[in-house]
Amino acid sequence: MEAKDSNTLNRISPFSTSPSSDDSMNDHPVSRGKPEVVLNSPASPRSRDPGNPAMPSRHVFKNVQTRSPQGKQSPASNAASLAQSDRPAQSTPLKPPELPPRPDTTSRLPSTPQPHSRPTSCAPLVNQKARPIDSRNTLLSVRGEVLDDNLQSTPSPLQPGLIASKHAVAGQLSQPRDGSSSFDLPRRPMALNDREPDSDRVANNGNSLLEYLDGSTSSRRPPYARVGPHVLTTNYNTKVYDMCAGYACCVGQLMRVWDLSSGKVVLSLALGEKEVKATASAFKPGSKSAEEGSRLWVGTNFGDLQEVDIVTHKVVSSNLSAHSGREIVKIHRYQNTMWTIDEDGLLFVWPPGDGGLPTLGSMPIARKVPRGHIFSIVVGGLLWFATRKDVQVFYPSADDHGDFNIKQQPASQPGVGEITSGAVVGCQLDEIYFGHSDGKISIYSTTNFSCLGIMNANVYKINCLVGAGRHLWAGFNTGKICVYDTRTKPWKVIKDYHAHEGPVISLSVDRSSLWTSGQLRVGSLSLDNTIRLWDGLLEDDWLDSELRDNDLSWCNFEEIEALVMTWNAGASTPAGLRYEEGDPNMLRLILPTGRAPDLLVFGFQELVDLEDKKLTAKTLFKGSRRKDGSDQEHISRQYRDWRDHLVRSIEDHMPANESYAVLHTASMVGLFSCIFVKTSSRPRISSVHSVEIKRGMGGLHGNKGALIVRFRFDDSSICLVNCHLAAGQTQTMHRNNDVAAILESFALPAEQDSMLCSNSFVGGGDGSMVLDHEICILNGDLNYRIDTMSRDVVLKAIQNHNLSKLLERDQLLVSRKKNPTFGLKAFVESPITFDPTYKYDVGSDVYDSSEKHRAPAWCDRILYRGPGKIKQTDYRRHELRVSDHRPVTGNFRIRVKSIVPSEREKVWQECQQRFEAVRRKVEQEAKYEAAWNAFCPC
Repeated sequence: MEAKDSNTLNRISPFSTSPSSDDSMNDHPVSRGKPEVVLNSPASPRSRDPGNPAMPSRHVFKNVQTRSPQGKQSPASNAASLAQSDRPAQSTPLKPPELPPRPDTTSRLPSTPQPHSRPTSCAPLVNQKARPIDSRNTLLSVRGEVLDDNLQSTPSPLQPGLIASKHAVAGQLSQPRDGSSSFDLPRRPMALNDREPDSDRVANNGNSLLEYLDGSTSSRRPPYARVGPHVLTTNYNTKVYDMCAGYACCVGQLMRVWDLSSGKVVLSLALGEKEVKATASAFKPGSKSAEEGSRLWVGTNFGDLQEVDIVTHKVVSSNLSAHSGREIVKIHRYQNTMWTIDEDGLLFVWPPGDGGLPTLGSMPIARKVPRGHIFSIVVGGLLWFATRKDVQVFYPSADDHGDFNIKQQPASQPGVGEITSGAVVGCQLDEIYFGHSDGKISIYSTTNFSCLGIMNANVYKINCLVGAGRHLWAGFNTGKICVYDTRTKPWKVIKDYHAHEGPVISLSVDRSSLWTSGQLRVGSLSLDNTIRLWDGLLEDDWLDSELRDNDLSWCNFEEIEALVMTWNAGASTPAGLRYEEGDPNMLRLILPTGRAPDLLVFGFQELVDLEDKKLTAKTLFKGSRRKDGSDQEHISRQYRDWRDHLVRSIEDHMPANESYAVLHTASMVGLFSCIFVKTSSRPRISSVHSVEIKRGMGGLHGNKGALIVRFRFDDSSICLVNCHLAAGQTQTMHRNNDVAAILESFALPAEQDSMLCSNSFVGGGDGSMVLDHEICILNGDLNYRIDTMSRDVVLKAIQNHNLSKLLERDQLLVSRKKNPTFGLKAFVESPITFDPTYKYDVGSDVYDSSEKHRAPAWCDRILYRGPGKIKQTDYRRHELRVSDHRPVTGNFRIRVKSIVPSEREKVWQECQQRFEAVRRKVEQEAKYEAAWNAFCPC
């Protein structure tokens, strides 16, 4: 073999840092006082080598051997012919170790393939004929009773929700594969024998399709790592990130390694020249578990490969012509080999050397894969390779008589965006998941390579996926991370939380942390230059779910009743009710007869004339300044008059043996909430708070918005929202934005006691948001109209009692079905059986006869939330004609709890003991996943 060019042998390591380098870790908050590691070779300007125009001239680190073994051809020359052809190279295969038997305690897998035996025949990798899954069986078990899980939506004709597979049709995805629930929770009897209405499920040949996964019941609490730091700051732009054996590594213009137990930087290497950057990295396998994470392979944009020892801070080996100037885009570890891929599609499999581990001095096996690498993953010895929308499967260890390309034709699925990422989940190694730019996740079989289905996970771009424990984690362009349980049908969204201020661009899992520290670390890298560390076991969520699942053991339950009224009064006064042709006392029409609800909730809109331009201008432009005395007195008098009228009416018309007290009143420019509670129940209520959310004029004015009142009844949290949303036939998006602003605002005071948060709030919340509460009731003039119908058609449908025709075009219902991000998807509305409540000529039963001729609509609505805790028993309108709106009421049965502290503590201890068993089981599954890919687990 000819000797290498002297200039090539004298090139300096790209991780060298000159003494005058401006980049220093001294400014890094984590590593202050820790000097930058500088290799003992000075940096030199990168000048083009005349003998190798593709590579600049550098000096090599002295003790690094870069010559190929005697008598062997260099990797660059070995791949020269492959660079000109797409034909796979024929080479001697690597002999893989046998797959150990799976532990009996792990989850059962259907027909798990042997990782190193290529199938003798493969079914075409094409989209199987889709059959819709019957979502009538998609139910959430709450206290043993089967309830609708509020996953209410209809499929878009252009975007099918869940494309059913043979597994789904056979029911194999209908339950977790190990027979347990999403968190392996036992089921329990239910206090409220209630089935949520199926009004939002639209039949399609007897079946239903789910448009998007429903995250309305997911936890929004970030699952911070339970040990070690939560945040690491990179202080530079990087997109390459990996974790192994308690270390986290980022590479780019710099290479930095952190100790995850302390958060300290243990290694920092700076590239000596600006045009050189690290583009790929992977931890090298260790000969035993104790050696995992000690060595790192790094590839550059000039095709160089370096092996760095993290402990000694040295480059121990390098191959500066490994890929002949082509950028290295990915490095994989598999068994005792390393695989490197460059931008031209050259794949090198680096075999083990004399010590049984891969070395840069060995002769790699060269293969050719397509150009345009987007994502790749190694599963069971096969390389799944994605370019744009195409998926191909390769077998790099095939012998001379075997096929390197398992599938001769790439597979792609219609109606999905480009592939961005992929992952496998440890307890489901028969499936592989690919994330797409349009928020979908496609599912492929690792046994026959067919597409099993497509999930509409989100509307936002999925940047990265990773399997951690039994769940699939997804990082989005919005900075959010979602965690899915893929064992159920449809998938359950366990977590949906804001993780970063910038897009999440990489997710990684350190499986070895399970048996080294008892934790499963998941790390996320963002363009905000931070790494955040999460608990991959989701211990807090598991314990909370398990505790709530056994709440019959530590809670006493009682059912209470509530009446909720919503009415746009149109600036009418109690005095105006006397002119009503019927009974002048509206409460006789509204209050139930023969029984006394525990709560009476009255939500008014437009108690002051919002058409009064003078009053509106004063309330807007004076802002926080003191209002004009007469105007303030007028507004306050309106509220007082209605409160006093309600008090007198309740005294006159409710049973004589039941008295009521005013629990709370709140007002905001026409909005007025007045809540009454039985006097005997008043001591059971605590923590009453109210806030106002202004939405008029872009959040400046209170003529539109919401009043939010929350309290605890015994130990259950209840939140009441009284809304008045944007008006106008064409303002659906504006109204949807109002809803989002109201539900997503952190307006309420946060509960600081973690025990109270766990006992009274849901979704990992602290009570600062509406959806943190166990029971939510939202009412108001929501102003949603009927679309794409003329006024005459609407009136004719009402006359013919054909309400279903109108409800199909109702903007609120359509938004819930078609808009996956719509805030009210988290709520339930009972079926509407009454005529539209707006807009009437005041004092009559005639719909708007003014020159505007507004079409009738169901503007006045009541919705609720609280699976298994609330049931609506009545939903109706009332014929009160003093306004252009009709009032609407809803009667509810609500289950509230009282906690027995001693019993709760006992159950909590039992839950913690059960979690340890789950931790051990997940650890065994992680070890099996490591054996599946036949490398020391990391």
